[in-house]
Amino acid sequence: NSSSVAKSSSKPYGKIELSLNNVLLPEDKLMNTPSRLDGMEPDTETDLRVLGCELIQTAGILLKLPQVAMATGQVLFQRFYYSKSFVRHSMDTTAMACVCLASKIEEAPRRIRDVVNVFHHIRQVNAQKPITPMVLDQHYIALKTQVIKAERRVLKELGFCVHVKHPHKLIVMYLQVLGFEKNKSFMQLSWNYMNDALRSDVFMRYDPETVACACIYLSARCMGICLPKNPSWYGLFQVTETQILDVCRRILLLYKRTKVNADELEKKVEELKKQYQESKLKSRGRVSGTNTPNSSNSPSRNNHSEKNRSESRSRSNSRSPSRKRSKAHSRGRSRSAERRNKKHRRRSYSQSPSPPRHTRKHSRERSKYRSRSRSPGTRSGLALAVA
Repeated sequence: NSSSVAKSSSKPYGKIELSLNNVLLPEDKLMNTPSRLDGMEPDTETDLRVLGCELIQTAGILLKLPQVAMATGQVLFQRFYYSKSFVRHSMDTTAMACVCLASKIEEAPRRIRDVVNVFHHIRQVNAQKPITPMVLDQHYIALKTQVIKAERRVLKELGFCVHVKHPHKLIVMYLQVLGFEKNKSFMQLSWNYMNDALRSDVFMRYDPETVACACIYLSARCMGICLPKNPSWYGLFQVTETQILDVCRRILLLYKRTKVNADELEKKVEELKKQYQESKLKSRGRVSGTNTPNSSNSPSRNNHSEKNRSESRSRSNSRSPSRKRSKAHSRGRSRSAERRNKKHRRRSYSQSPSPPRHTRKHSRERSKYRSRSRSPGTRSGLALAVA
């Protein structure tokens, strides 16, 4: 019974599926983004997304990346900020990480130092400052490590599902089916709408087939080209008219937006960062205040401490004679051990090994020779007395 209750109360397991289809997000995920939960306005978030995609596109052109790699970087950038907040993660560092990662995915890798130098150049141009090369100092090394960490973070948050199916090839195929493969201006305009659509959230909402049909629909309306209606041409590609109109509306909204001011956006993000850090510090202070009660408001605790002190004193007094006995016993043992050591030393001196016999004989012979050589007069005196 307990195991069945635990299974029913536990949350369902969230699995990761690796597929060749693009990842589409539900409506609640698209509306309640982490940036909005941190207090950011929807317009500010949209401006940051547009600015980040523009940075990736410009950097890709300077790095001479293929268009597919630039499109992959922009899609990864959009996906990441539906999982993380602009307030907690820097937009510039994440854009650099997405360029590095996209270049590896599309098999056109670029070095991290080249990516960092290109973004440094873009900042100087946008700020209208004199263009100077980046100095290889501690700031450069720190920025390089931040880009490496951001690349790992993007991979982790996306669950390593970094495959992106782009509709650029689909546009060419669909125009060939419709009989407009020789109309290069029609194809180029559809391609341009596709590149602009990367700055919106249509790739998070719809399949690439729907986005390709919407770009063809927009370019046909602009150029005044008639497409078949009976039957409808988009039905051949399993796309509905409502989906096409919604994608077209979201793409056209990009052209109505005012030009993004990077300095104002940075100021807004910095203010939100300060507010976030202050709220974080306040929450920590509340937790520490609840965990550490005041000494003045805890009389029961003081009473318990006094009782514990008195008990410890009584225990120490009761144990004092036993300690004295143990000390006296230990002193007696140490004295007896010293006496034994002295006896052992005496025995060792008395039982020292005697020198070998041949040494004794040599010593006796030496003493005889010495006595003979030292007393010649005594023998002569004895001889005279006998005579």
